[in-house]
Amino acid sequence: MSVITTRNPATGEQLETYPLDDEAKAFAKIEAAQAAYLDWRHKSHEERAPYLRKIAAALRENTDKFADLMTREMGKLLRDGKTEIELCARIFEYTADNGPEMLADEERKHSGGKKRGIVTYSPIGVIYSVQPWNFPIYQPVRVLAANLMAGNAVILKHASICTGSGLLLRDVCVEAGLPEGLFEVILVGHDLSDKVIEHDLIRAVTMTGSDGAGSHIGALAAKNLKKTVLELGSNDAYLVLEDADILLAVKTCVQGRLYNNGETCVSAKRFVVTEAVYDEFVSAFVEQMKAIKMGDPMKDDTQLGPLSSREQFETIERQVQQSLEKGATLLCGGDPEDGDTCYYPATVLADCKPGMPAHDDELFGPVAAIIRAKDDEDAMRIANASRYGLGGGIFTKDEDKAIRLARDHFDTGMVRINSFGAADPAMPFGGVKNSGYGREHGGFGMMEFVNAKAIFLPS
Repeated sequence: MSVITTRNPATGEQLETYPLDDEAKAFAKIEAAQAAYLDWRHKSHEERAPYLRKIAAALRENTDKFADLMTREMGKLLRDGKTEIELCARIFEYTADNGPEMLADEERKHSGGKKRGIVTYSPIGVIYSVQPWNFPIYQPVRVLAANLMAGNAVILKHASICTGSGLLLRDVCVEAGLPEGLFEVILVGHDLSDKVIEHDLIRAVTMTGSDGAGSHIGALAAKNLKKTVLELGSNDAYLVLEDADILLAVKTCVQGRLYNNGETCVSAKRFVVTEAVYDEFVSAFVEQMKAIKMGDPMKDDTQLGPLSSREQFETIERQVQQSLEKGATLLCGGDPEDGDTCYYPATVLADCKPGMPAHDDELFGPVAAIIRAKDDEDAMRIANASRYGLGGGIFTKDEDKAIRLARDHFDTGMVRINSFGAADPAMPFGGVKNSGYGREHGGFGMMEFVNAKAIFLPS
């Protein structure tokens, strides 16, 4: 029997072994989800909300258990795991508080205002959620909360390295009172996952991951006429403009690059720095990156833990080496210790240019790519030249200018001004170009997988 074996990236030790589901077992879970949906769909939004609030409370009650497991499965700093669980609880509460109003029926006039119509947002069925390992609880939760409120059921295929986290989330939801079957976890490989997408009872697919995987899943879902939401890779550019507060920019950019060990889709990854402040920014940035304390993610004073797996470690190592071979300059880091663990030091590459992985691709780890720009206009040009468009940032003392650049020129889904952050329940989350399409959070996620049904009345 094929199995999934999880390992601690900080120590290399084996954690757990889980048998994979065969087709019959996976499809039985889909059928159970459909049966649960047929009952859940008839509850009002107001009746669904208390279930979400109970899950939020249960998450908080199990914070230490979740955080410990996430750290052991993928190397997340223990304190960051606790923060992740609080964010998840707030997502459920935001959805419970705002969902009934956002999804309420809308009365409209039609036929020149002479007749009455109703737009109702009806659930569609079982949603297939394919999620990555970097935020083992948050990634599934942002899909789950929105779709439970909308009236749908959810089938989760989690990344194999955080299998335990996915199963624990499912168990906690059931213990909090969520009806059995409404949220199921399947343990399957890629081939069987494709068959799940094709299953008649799967009505839509949402996926977070690489643009390559998103392209495959999006194409297969489209072939089967199923809507998708895709949140894919990014190499987010943070612009340090000519009038930036350099102390603030350096502090924030270090935080933005190293948050979650650098394994965040909306991490600050490329730093496009204008000529006027280039030397000042780079000198201070490198100094702070050199001072980062890497070590045991369980310890409170650790600032940088391991990468999530040996595979991820080898990917980062290869991308850095290829960038150096193509002319990038190593300013610090880039010298990991040999061994079975997955620690990669805070690293800064300068002179990054098109054709280098550090410039063109997503570096999912603690590696910063610095790009020199002639001026503010050139910085924006460089940022927008990317095939990606998930997030980005602007550092300038002129907030009105920053808003104008963000609104009118930055070709990306999310922009941070003089700040860094990952996600907020009240603001839409998603990207453009090869970073995917569709939105989550801020009420937008609740509207992705519903049937906007028009009901025409005769008078």
